[in-house]
Amino acid sequence: MKYIKGIILSLTLLTLQSCFVAKDYVQPQVQETENLFRTDALPTDSLSMADVSWKELFKDPYLAGYIEQGLENNIDIRVAIQQILAAEAYAKQGKAGFLPSINGSASVAHQQMSKNTAFGAMSSDRSSEQFDLGANLSWEADIWGKIRSNKRASEADYLRTVAAHQAVKSRLVSNIATTYYQLVALDAQLEITKASVMIRDSSVATITSLKDAGNVTQVAVDQSIAQYNSARALQIDLETAIFQTENVLSILLGQQPRGYARTNLDSQNLQSDLKLGVPATLLRNRPDVIAAELNLVRAFEMTNVARSNFYPSLTISANGGFQSLELDQLLNTNSLFANVVGGLTQPIFNQRKIRTQKEVAEAQQEQALLEFKRSLLIAGNEVSNALYAYNAETKKYEFRVLEVEALRNAEKNSSELLINGFANYLDLLTARQSALNAELNVIDSKLQQLLTVVDLYEALGGGWK
Repeated sequence: MKYIKGIILSLTLLTLQSCFVAKDYVQPQVQETENLFRTDALPTDSLSMADVSWKELFKDPYLAGYIEQGLENNIDIRVAIQQILAAEAYAKQGKAGFLPSINGSASVAHQQMSKNTAFGAMSSDRSSEQFDLGANLSWEADIWGKIRSNKRASEADYLRTVAAHQAVKSRLVSNIATTYYQLVALDAQLEITKASVMIRDSSVATITSLKDAGNVTQVAVDQSIAQYNSARALQIDLETAIFQTENVLSILLGQQPRGYARTNLDSQNLQSDLKLGVPATLLRNRPDVIAAELNLVRAFEMTNVARSNFYPSLTISANGGFQSLELDQLLNTNSLFANVVGGLTQPIFNQRKIRTQKEVAEAQQEQALLEFKRSLLIAGNEVSNALYAYNAETKKYEFRVLEVEALRNAEKNSSELLINGFANYLDLLTARQSALNAELNVIDSKLQQLLTVVDLYEALGGGWK
């Protein structure tokens, strides 16, 4: 009879298991991965500049050193590491789900019967004590894959925090490089402005001499003095911007505010052979996309868990130990006790809690899928913008250089014509101011070229390796 019951129970479990088995995650075929990059110049190879380590991309020794310091000391990086440690602890807990739970216990019970009760009146010794020392074990069989799904969900959550840490690293590398390039560009603009201040200072003396000779009026002298002071004010603005930008770099490096050594703008040359790779590369390199998919994996596994709650759970529990009325007899073999219980628990009516959990889990899974798709669209948009901006700044830089050459020639010619009495001073002032602005614009265009490469590198998922 006992064997027949066992066979019936086994057949029942197999029948139920055929109705539900935890599904395995399969990466969704997302149409958003097609035509992610809005460009006609997409290379056919799968190599991406995101596969290049930041140490190979950023050759400037000062910049490389600052990135190293930032990755070691930055507060956001250290916070992300603590988040990884917390997720790792949950992942270890998920792996332990297949193991039984064992608890030990020790207790002393003292009972004092009332004299006015039937048993108390009949007994001369109305007090008693009982000593217990034991352990209990509980283990649930993973029939429907609920424990396995919980384990996979915790592992996905752990990997998601790792990807989030990588995203912080990628963003930090980009921010440090951006700030550093802004500093060297400000240095270049400050150098040009200082030179302009010196030229305009000497110009005041020249124009004063021309005025004394009757070649120009006092208006020309006043305009020359005004332009000289305008350049001095611009110099102060640039020095202030450098001071503030160095403070920004201090925050990124996790240091107190200070000045930072650096090279110059002319020595900066990032690779011009920009390789994007195929759109699917974003799934491998961009940490935010990886994190979004891992969040989808976690939601998928939690849906498995929610479905498994509709089915019965098989639990085996056991407890045993020592019980005795006398403390000195507690560890005696006659004090041993043990019992084992195995049973199925099937939810019948629980105020719709299980169905609600399933519906919520399915909604969260769909939400995670939509967020994954959105991360792909954002990634493609950022890559397209960065690539277009790089190509635009490359063309603009050529025109800016030609503009400077033309305006410097205009300034030189205006000065010669003015000395010889064939031009007015307003022409010279206009040419001089335009030339200064053009030179500052050339530096800004060079800076934008560098920044678009950094943006593209980050958009493709580089910087964390």
